[in-house]
Amino acid sequence: MKFRKTFVAAIAFAICLASSKGQGLPEIALTPEWIAKIEALAPREAQAEPKKKRLVLVFNLITGFVHWNTPHFSEVVRLMGEKSGAYDVVISDDVSWFEKESIQKFDAIVLINTCSKRPHRNLFFDKLQDMDKAMELEANLIEYVASGKGLVGFHGAIVMQNLSEAFSDTMGGSFDYHPKQTTVVGKVLNHDHPISSAFKGKNLEHIDEPYCFNGAYSKYNFHPLLEMEVPEFTPEEQEKLFSRSKEKVTRYISWIKPHGEGRVFYCSPSHNAQSFENSDLLQFMLNGIQYALGDLECDDTVLGK
Repeated sequence: MKFRKTFVAAIAFAICLASSKGQGLPEIALTPEWIAKIEALAPREAQAEPKKKRLVLVFNLITGFVHWNTPHFSEVVRLMGEKSGAYDVVISDDVSWFEKESIQKFDAIVLINTCSKRPHRNLFFDKLQDMDKAMELEANLIEYVASGKGLVGFHGAIVMQNLSEAFSDTMGGSFDYHPKQTTVVGKVLNHDHPISSAFKGKNLEHIDEPYCFNGAYSKYNFHPLLEMEVPEFTPEEQEKLFSRSKEKVTRYISWIKPHGEGRVFYCSPSHNAQSFENSDLLQFMLNGIQYALGDLECDDTVLGK
């Protein structure tokens, strides 16, 4: 009996410990009530007046890991554009939009959780099973951005063409890994920056996957907006996360960058739809989309290494 009590107590302690480290949030349904809540929280006005009527492709095809919040994410982006008047949207998972003659219809492409699968880590190939065509569509996207258009990546979008050096350079990095979900603080690096001013002098704090990046990330060829902190990690966990070959690694989770004549905004938040119940985060996301569209002008000087 004593052993049983001790065992039960140990299990309870383990559950409590896991809970204290924020190991994920429950999935929530995309209901009319939740949509109404987000609509009330979404920015009433865009920070910048659109220079012309804008059309955005919200692309949400997934062939790899399926993030449960993808429908929520797509609806959030639609709602923000509709309520603020910043842009109209087409929501689709059809890769034919990346044909050269079709992609030009849009002022920006918003990629939402477009995770590819192993071993190729190439979303276009996963869908088409034709590597030549997949590389053509990837090249169309990169050329589209360089020609003066916008690209936005939210959360798992960075996994889309994860083994492509060209895509990594365009996006600012590739997905490496993430530890389990925990409290993630997005430390605002410049509260006066037109995009980050959305947080009104505060930092972002929520439960999320602490995304870590490789590939072009090591070049720091972007202008960082949010730096990651994980206050509930142990010193040992912190050491593992923020060092590589005895060299300290700064973990940024959102940035902007020019690419050719175009503009890129990447925002890792968030794995959980609950994060969008934060009006400051919604304003930050809208500001970033407006930067990518070319309507919100701001400092995007790259950090460099």
